[in-house]
Amino acid sequence: MNYEARKINSFVDLNAWQEGHKLVLEIYEITKKFPSAENFGLTSQMQRSAVSITSNIAEGFGRQTYKDKTHFYFISAGSLTELHNQVIISKDLKYITIEKFGVIGGQIIKVQKILNGLIKSSKSRIIHNS
Repeated sequence: MNYEARKINSFVDLNAWQEGHKLVLEIYEITKKFPSAENFGLTSQMQRSAVSITSNIAEGFGRQTYKDKTHFYFISAGSLTELHNQVIISKDLKYITIEKFGVIGGQIIKVQKILNGLIKSSKSRIIHNS
C-alpha cells in the first residue's frame, strides 16, 4: 500500500492530541453531572488531569530537541494514568455508569497507544540524532 505522509504543522495535527482532546471534552461533559460537593475535589482533579494530557503534548511539540519533546510526552502519559485512576474512582462512587466507564476507558486506551507510539518515535530520534 502507498501511504502519503501527512504533514504535521501544529500540535493539533498530532493524532495523540486529537484523541486526547476528545477525551478532555468527554471528561468535562461527565463531570458536569457530578455532585456539587465534588467541584473542588474529583471534578477539578479530573478536569486538570485531562487538560494536562493535551497541554503536555502541545508543549512537547513546541520543544526543539527530541529529548525535551519526549520528556513532555512522558508527563502527558503520567497525566493519562492519573486520569484513568480517577475515572475508576468515579465509577466506584457511581458518578458514572458502567457503560460510560467503558466508553471513557476505551478512549483512554486509544490515547495511551497513540501516545506510546509518539514517545517511542521521539525516543528513537534521540538515539539517531546522538
